[in-house]
Amino acid sequence: MMEERRGQEALLVPSSNNPLLQLQARFKDVEKGFRDWLSKQSMPVEAAVVTATSAIQGGAIGALMGTLTSDLSSPFPTPPPPEAAGLNPQAMASFKQAQALTGGPLAQARNFAVMTGVNAGISCVMKRIRGKEDVQTSMVAAFGSGAMFSLVSGMGGPNQAANAVTSGLFFALVQGGLFKLGQKFSQPPAEDIYYSRTRCMLSSLGLQDYERNFKKGLLTDSTLPLADR
Repeated sequence: MMEERRGQEALLVPSSNNPLLQLQARFKDVEKGFRDWLSKQSMPVEAAVVTATSAIQGGAIGALMGTLTSDLSSPFPTPPPPEAAGLNPQAMASFKQAQALTGGPLAQARNFAVMTGVNAGISCVMKRIRGKEDVQTSMVAAFGSGAMFSLVSGMGGPNQAANAVTSGLFFALVQGGLFKLGQKFSQPPAEDIYYSRTRCMLSSLGLQDYERNFKKGLLTDSTLPLADR
């Protein structure tokens, strides 16, 4: 009986020889050591390392997306010069925007590398200067990444400066909204003091049936918890 019980307990203990678990533990140790080392560096070194690593990750994601969407770029050939095709600047800008969004692996890798690298670098500098990560930090980083994305991707059109500012503002507004939305859903719900007191009162009086049937929001009389006094 004891041997059978020990065998069942052994099955519940995760095996330390699992190569996947060992790889995950080793990766976490390396990541923790890298973060500890990075936190001890000066702000320029930390910003440069964070920007480079994020740009590499973004470039890999962009290359993958460009490979998967390479078929979409075929309907958008390289536009001819405006003099030869008779296209106005607005039409040329539309061609460039379409090509920027449906470019090949190298173009998408460049776009995403710049976007993610700039975002991470500005966020790192802002957190070092302000000592916190809030919606302002997130929006400033998003503005920088949006403006740089507009410049390097060719979406600027005839007025690159104005379009860079417009793209930066759009990125900042979207990022700020997502940040606020994440904060709203991550915060725990506010505790109903009267509801908790009433449940405790019913439990202390031995009225478990009433406690189980007592639902939040159905009884709002604030004098109900005074019944046990």
